[in-house]
Amino acid sequence: MRSLSNLQQLEAEAIHIMREVAASFEKPCMFYSIGKDSTVMLHLAKKAFAPGRVPFTLLHIDTTWEFAEMAKFRDELVAKNQLDLEVYINQEALAQGVHPVESGSVKYNDLMKTQALKQALKIHQYDAALGGARRDEEKSRAKERIFSVRDAHQVWDPKNQRPELWQLYNSQINPGESVRVFPLSNWTEIDIWHYILKENIELVSLYFAKPRMTWISDATGQPFILDDDRIRPYLSETERQSLALRLVRCRTLGCYPQTGAVLSAATKVEEIIAELLQSKSSEREGRMLDKDQVGSMEKKKREGYF
Repeated sequence: MRSLSNLQQLEAEAIHIMREVAASFEKPCMFYSIGKDSTVMLHLAKKAFAPGRVPFTLLHIDTTWEFAEMAKFRDELVAKNQLDLEVYINQEALAQGVHPVESGSVKYNDLMKTQALKQALKIHQYDAALGGARRDEEKSRAKERIFSVRDAHQVWDPKNQRPELWQLYNSQINPGESVRVFPLSNWTEIDIWHYILKENIELVSLYFAKPRMTWISDATGQPFILDDDRIRPYLSETERQSLALRLVRCRTLGCYPQTGAVLSAATKVEEIIAELLQSKSSEREGRMLDKDQVGSMEKKKREGYF
């Protein structure tokens, strides 16, 4: 009997999880951040339910500060695959002038990401939400079950989780509760890229190196992409002087003022894989979201963040 490869096993597990969600919940959705992980997750969903349509509405929480290329890629992908898409913005916070620099990272991320997500889930009454988070990304995500229950306030309690033995998932929830589901939990960053290569999955071009206008952050020493001119008034004198075209790519995606790029010449998936095999840094090293307070990511997750 032929044994399955590692990627085949991961694919089969993810498809099984998605089918469990579709069969067990009344109104599930799929978080779509436009990044490589959620794009792989969407590709798996298309496989899981072919030749039918993906049975999940894609939910994108838009902060209005994401890279311009991301929205363009999202809209083209949705149109091409006839997907249902819900884009949600915390309009109240936006009207109050919440800003990634002026408001501070903690307040901005809470209102435009965490609170926006909780509002969207409540308004649309989604009882389950699929997400592309992986356990190898960050230590608090390593604590997460595949089926992760949230209470009526979308709060996550890492000390009160259900056992998951023999790929049996408990989908029973009380009124008001919901479940976050992570079908890519057991994948690694390199698994994701090998799968992208194997399945020829199209990604937003930010993942691939090209000359981009960047500045060097005073705080971290990392290059940041100048996606538009809104951020220029907030750069320090030395940051403005550092503005130059550099050959960079993004290893992870988010709001551009909070997402560091990496110096790279990798323009193909094979070159990215070779680069990652030599890398000693974390995938999320450039995400300021993870570092803006003590225990940052776990605190955000407890409060309802993805």
